[in-house]
Amino acid sequence: MINNTLIVNLLRLSRPINVLITALSIGVAGIIAGIGDYGWQLGLAMVSAGLIAAAANTINDYYDIEIDRINKPERPLASGAIEPSIARLASILEYLPGIAIAAFISLPALAMAAFFSALTWIYASYFKRQPLSGNAVVSISTAAAFIYGGIAVNNYTETIYPAIFAFFFHFGREIIKDMEDMEGDQAAGARTLPLLYGTGAAKKLIWINFILLTIATLIPWLQGEYGSIYMWIVLLGVYPVLTYCLSILKGEPTPKQLNFLSNLLKADMLVGLLAVYFR
Repeated sequence: MINNTLIVNLLRLSRPINVLITALSIGVAGIIAGIGDYGWQLGLAMVSAGLIAAAANTINDYYDIEIDRINKPERPLASGAIEPSIARLASILEYLPGIAIAAFISLPALAMAAFFSALTWIYASYFKRQPLSGNAVVSISTAAAFIYGGIAVNNYTETIYPAIFAFFFHFGREIIKDMEDMEGDQAAGARTLPLLYGTGAAKKLIWINFILLTIATLIPWLQGEYGSIYMWIVLLGVYPVLTYCLSILKGEPTPKQLNFLSNLLKADMLVGLLAVYFR
Protein backbone atom coordinates (compact mmCIF):
# COMPACT_ATOMS: atom_id res chain seq x y z
CA MET A 1 0.00 0.00 0.00
CA ILE A 2 1.33 3.43 -0.97
CA ASN A 3 1.48 5.82 2.00
CA ASN A 4 1.67 9.58 2.06
CA THR A 5 5.33 9.60 3.09
CA LEU A 6 6.27 7.52 0.06
CA ILE A 7 4.34 9.82 -2.25
CA VAL A 8 6.03 12.90 -0.78
CA ASN A 9 9.47 11.33 -1.18
CA LEU A 10 8.74 10.27 -4.76
CA LEU A 11 7.70 13.84 -5.49
CA ARG A 12 10.95 15.07 -3.96
CA LEU A 13 12.88 12.67 -6.19
CA SER A 14 11.14 14.07 -9.26
CA ARG A 15 12.24 17.63 -8.37
CA PRO A 16 8.85 19.31 -9.01
CA ILE A 17 10.32 22.79 -9.50
CA ASN A 18 12.52 21.49 -12.33
CA VAL A 19 9.52 19.69 -13.80
CA LEU A 20 7.48 22.90 -13.64
CA ILE A 21 10.24 24.87 -15.38
CA THR A 22 10.36 22.23 -18.12
CA ALA A 23 6.59 22.40 -18.64
CA LEU A 24 6.62 26.22 -18.64
CA SER A 25 9.47 26.24 -21.17
CA ILE A 26 7.38 24.14 -23.53
CA GLY A 27 4.31 26.29 -22.95
CA VAL A 28 6.22 29.50 -23.68
CA ALA A 29 7.81 27.90 -26.76
CA GLY A 30 4.39 26.97 -28.09
CA ILE A 31 3.02 30.45 -27.47
CA ILE A 32 5.86 32.28 -29.22
CA ALA A 33 5.72 29.81 -32.12
CA GLY A 34 1.97 30.43 -32.50
CA ILE A 35 -0.46 27.99 -30.95
CA GLY A 36 -3.13 28.28 -33.64
CA ASP A 37 -5.29 25.17 -33.55
CA TYR A 38 -2.66 23.15 -31.69
CA GLY A 39 -3.58 24.07 -28.12
CA TRP A 40 -4.38 20.54 -27.04
CA GLN A 41 -1.15 19.20 -28.58
CA LEU A 42 0.81 21.82 -26.65
CA GLY A 43 -0.93 20.78 -23.42
CA LEU A 44 -0.04 17.14 -24.10
CA ALA A 45 3.56 18.14 -24.80
CA MET A 46 3.78 19.91 -21.45
CA VAL A 47 2.48 16.83 -19.63
CA SER A 48 4.65 14.47 -21.66
CA ALA A 49 7.83 16.44 -21.08
CA GLY A 50 6.98 16.95 -17.41
CA LEU A 51 6.72 13.18 -16.91
CA ILE A 52 9.97 12.55 -18.78
CA ALA A 53 11.72 15.25 -16.74
CA ALA A 54 10.41 13.70 -13.52
CA ALA A 55 11.64 10.29 -14.65
CA ALA A 56 15.06 11.68 -15.58
CA ASN A 57 15.44 13.34 -12.19
CA THR A 58 14.38 10.16 -10.40
CA ILE A 59 16.73 7.85 -12.30
CA ASN A 60 19.50 10.41 -11.80
CA ASP A 61 19.18 10.06 -8.02
CA TYR A 62 19.05 6.26 -8.40
CA TYR A 63 22.49 6.21 -10.01
CA ASP A 64 23.81 9.02 -7.78
CA ILE A 65 22.97 7.41 -4.45
CA GLU A 66 26.59 6.98 -3.35
CA ILE A 67 27.54 10.51 -4.42
CA ASP A 68 24.49 11.99 -2.71
CA ARG A 69 25.33 10.23 0.56
CA ILE A 70 28.27 12.65 0.70
CA ASN A 71 27.00 15.73 -1.15
CA LYS A 72 23.26 15.65 -0.41
CA PRO A 73 22.55 13.16 2.39
CA GLU A 74 19.06 14.60 2.88
CA ARG A 75 17.86 13.33 -0.52
CA PRO A 76 15.26 10.52 -0.28
CA LEU A 77 17.48 7.74 -1.65
CA ALA A 78 20.66 8.85 0.08
CA SER A 79 18.85 9.09 3.42
CA GLY A 80 17.24 5.68 3.03
CA ALA A 81 13.70 7.07 2.91
CA ILE A 82 13.07 5.22 -0.38
CA GLU A 83 14.41 1.88 -1.58
CA PRO A 84 16.45 2.08 -4.81
CA SER A 85 14.23 -0.53 -6.48
CA ILE A 86 11.15 1.65 -5.87
CA ALA A 87 12.88 4.71 -7.34
CA ARG A 88 13.90 2.75 -10.43
CA LEU A 89 10.35 1.46 -10.91
CA ALA A 90 8.95 4.98 -10.41
CA SER A 91 11.20 6.34 -13.14
CA ILE A 92 10.02 3.66 -15.59
CA LEU A 93 6.40 4.40 -14.71
CA GLU A 94 7.07 8.07 -15.50
CA TYR A 95 9.05 7.51 -18.69
CA LEU A 96 6.49 5.20 -20.32
CA PRO A 97 3.41 7.48 -20.20
CA GLY A 98 5.62 10.44 -21.10
CA ILE A 99 6.57 8.67 -24.32
CA ALA A 100 3.08 7.28 -24.91
CA ILE A 101 1.43 10.71 -24.65
CA ALA A 102 3.83 12.03 -27.30
CA ALA A 103 2.32 9.54 -29.76
CA PHE A 104 -0.91 11.59 -29.67
CA ILE A 105 0.96 14.77 -30.64
CA SER A 106 2.87 13.76 -33.76
CA LEU A 107 5.43 11.27 -35.03
CA PRO A 108 8.32 13.77 -34.62
CA ALA A 109 7.19 14.42 -31.03
CA LEU A 110 7.13 10.67 -30.33
CA ALA A 111 10.61 10.23 -31.77
CA MET A 112 11.91 13.15 -29.73
CA ALA A 113 10.31 11.90 -26.51
CA ALA A 114 11.73 8.40 -26.97
CA PHE A 115 15.19 9.71 -27.87
CA PHE A 116 15.50 12.04 -24.88
CA SER A 117 14.08 9.44 -22.52
CA ALA A 118 16.86 7.07 -23.56
CA LEU A 119 19.45 9.85 -23.52
CA THR A 120 18.61 10.99 -19.99
CA TRP A 121 18.78 7.41 -18.69
CA ILE A 122 22.18 6.89 -20.35
CA TYR A 123 23.28 10.25 -18.96
CA ALA A 124 22.43 9.21 -15.41
CA SER A 125 24.14 5.84 -15.73
CA TYR A 126 27.24 6.93 -17.67
CA PHE A 127 27.62 10.41 -19.16
CA LYS A 128 27.17 12.29 -15.88
CA ARG A 129 30.50 11.00 -14.63
CA GLN A 130 32.41 12.04 -17.77
CA PRO A 131 33.99 15.46 -18.34
CA LEU A 132 31.84 17.91 -20.33
CA SER A 133 29.80 15.25 -22.17
CA GLY A 134 27.47 14.97 -19.18
CA ASN A 135 27.14 18.75 -18.97
CA ALA A 136 26.40 18.88 -22.70
CA VAL A 137 23.73 16.17 -22.49
CA VAL A 138 21.82 18.04 -19.76
CA SER A 139 22.12 21.32 -21.64
CA ILE A 140 20.95 19.79 -24.93
CA SER A 141 18.03 18.10 -23.15
CA THR A 142 16.85 21.35 -21.55
CA ALA A 143 17.28 23.25 -24.81
CA ALA A 144 15.25 20.56 -26.56
CA ALA A 145 12.23 21.44 -24.41
CA PHE A 146 11.75 24.59 -26.50
CA ILE A 147 12.04 22.66 -29.76
CA TYR A 148 9.54 20.13 -28.39
CA GLY A 149 7.07 22.94 -27.73
CA GLY A 150 7.57 24.21 -31.26
CA ILE A 151 7.05 20.75 -32.72
CA ALA A 152 3.81 20.45 -30.75
CA VAL A 153 2.39 23.49 -32.58
CA ASN A 154 4.01 22.54 -35.89
CA ASN A 155 6.45 25.46 -35.96
CA TYR A 156 9.79 24.85 -34.27
CA THR A 157 11.80 27.51 -36.13
CA GLU A 158 10.57 30.27 -33.78
CA THR A 159 11.96 28.33 -30.80
CA ILE A 160 15.56 28.03 -31.97
CA TYR A 161 16.79 31.19 -30.23
CA PRO A 162 15.31 30.24 -26.83
CA ALA A 163 16.80 26.76 -27.23
CA ILE A 164 20.25 28.28 -27.79
CA PHE A 165 19.83 30.52 -24.74
CA ALA A 166 18.78 27.53 -22.64
CA PHE A 167 21.78 25.49 -23.77
CA PHE A 168 24.36 28.08 -22.70
CA PHE A 169 22.51 28.97 -19.51
CA HIS A 170 22.30 25.35 -18.34
CA PHE A 171 25.81 24.47 -19.47
CA GLY A 172 27.28 27.13 -17.17
CA ARG A 173 25.05 26.05 -14.30
CA GLU A 174 26.02 22.41 -14.75
CA ILE A 175 29.72 23.21 -14.42
CA ILE A 176 29.00 25.22 -11.26
CA LYS A 177 27.17 22.16 -9.89
CA ASP A 178 30.21 20.01 -10.74
CA MET A 179 32.36 22.37 -8.70
CA GLU A 180 29.89 22.16 -5.82
CA ASP A 181 29.81 18.34 -5.88
CA MET A 182 33.55 17.69 -6.16
CA GLU A 183 33.88 15.86 -2.83
CA GLY A 184 31.19 13.29 -3.56
CA ASP A 185 32.13 12.98 -7.23
CA GLN A 186 35.75 12.25 -6.32
CA ALA A 187 34.75 9.59 -3.80
CA ALA A 188 32.56 7.92 -6.44
CA GLY A 189 35.26 8.01 -9.11
CA ALA A 190 33.50 10.52 -11.37
CA ARG A 191 35.62 12.26 -14.00
CA THR A 192 34.15 15.77 -14.09
CA LEU A 193 35.93 18.82 -15.50
CA PRO A 194 36.94 20.43 -12.16
CA LEU A 195 38.24 17.09 -10.85
CA LEU A 196 40.31 16.37 -13.95
CA TYR A 197 41.58 19.85 -14.77
CA GLY A 198 40.96 21.88 -11.64
CA THR A 199 38.53 24.60 -10.65
CA GLY A 200 40.55 27.19 -12.57
CA ALA A 201 39.77 25.53 -15.89
CA ALA A 202 36.12 25.15 -14.86
CA LYS A 203 35.88 28.86 -14.02
CA LYS A 204 37.41 29.86 -17.36
CA LEU A 205 34.92 27.73 -19.24
CA ILE A 206 32.03 29.24 -17.28
CA TRP A 207 33.27 32.73 -18.19
CA ILE A 208 33.52 31.82 -21.89
CA ASN A 209 30.10 30.15 -21.78
CA PHE A 210 28.33 33.12 -20.16
CA ILE A 211 29.99 35.54 -22.57
CA LEU A 212 28.66 33.43 -25.45
CA LEU A 213 25.24 33.44 -23.79
CA THR A 214 25.34 37.24 -23.54
CA ILE A 215 26.22 37.55 -27.23
CA ALA A 216 23.50 35.06 -28.19
CA THR A 217 20.82 36.98 -26.27
CA LEU A 218 21.79 40.20 -28.03
CA ILE A 219 21.55 38.83 -31.58
CA PRO A 220 17.74 38.58 -32.00
CA TRP A 221 17.34 42.07 -30.48
CA LEU A 222 20.01 43.59 -32.74
CA GLN A 223 18.36 41.95 -35.73
CA GLY A 224 15.01 43.42 -34.76
CA GLU A 225 13.38 40.03 -34.20
CA TYR A 226 12.91 40.63 -30.46
CA GLY A 227 11.69 43.91 -29.04
CA SER A 228 12.60 46.35 -26.29
CA ILE A 229 10.58 44.65 -23.52
CA TYR A 230 12.62 41.48 -24.06
CA MET A 231 15.86 43.43 -23.90
CA TRP A 232 14.91 45.35 -20.75
CA ILE A 233 14.02 42.13 -18.94
CA VAL A 234 17.33 40.58 -19.99
CA LEU A 235 19.28 43.72 -19.00
CA LEU A 236 17.65 43.98 -15.57
CA GLY A 237 16.95 40.35 -14.76
CA VAL A 238 19.48 38.11 -16.51
CA TYR A 239 22.74 39.99 -17.03
CA PRO A 240 23.02 41.08 -13.36
CA VAL A 241 22.68 37.47 -12.23
CA LEU A 242 25.34 36.28 -14.66
CA THR A 243 27.62 39.13 -13.55
CA TYR A 244 27.08 38.26 -9.89
CA CYS A 245 27.89 34.59 -10.51
CA LEU A 246 31.09 35.46 -12.33
CA SER A 247 32.12 37.88 -9.56
CA ILE A 248 31.76 35.12 -6.95
CA LEU A 249 33.69 32.68 -9.14
CA LYS A 250 36.64 35.12 -9.24
CA GLY A 251 37.39 34.03 -5.67
CA GLU A 252 37.38 30.58 -4.09
CA PRO A 253 33.69 29.93 -3.46
CA THR A 254 32.67 27.35 -0.89
CA PRO A 255 30.25 24.51 -1.74
CA LYS A 256 27.54 26.48 0.08
CA GLN A 257 28.17 29.53 -2.11
CA LEU A 258 28.19 27.38 -5.25
CA ASN A 259 24.88 25.84 -4.19
CA PHE A 260 23.46 29.34 -3.81
CA LEU A 261 24.66 30.27 -7.31
CA SER A 262 23.10 27.11 -8.72
CA ASN A 263 19.75 27.88 -7.09
CA LEU A 264 19.97 31.53 -8.13
CA LEU A 265 20.47 30.51 -11.74
CA LYS A 266 17.55 28.10 -11.49
CA ALA A 267 15.31 30.93 -10.26
CA ASP A 268 16.61 33.17 -13.03
CA MET A 269 15.38 30.69 -15.62
CA LEU A 270 11.90 32.01 -14.93
CA VAL A 271 13.11 35.54 -15.70
CA GLY A 272 14.57 34.26 -18.96
CA LEU A 273 11.26 32.62 -19.84
CA LEU A 274 9.49 35.91 -19.14
CA ALA A 275 11.88 37.74 -21.46
CA VAL A 276 11.28 35.27 -24.26
CA TYR A 277 7.52 35.43 -23.72
CA PHE A 278 7.53 39.23 -24.16
CA ARG A 279 9.97 39.10 -27.06
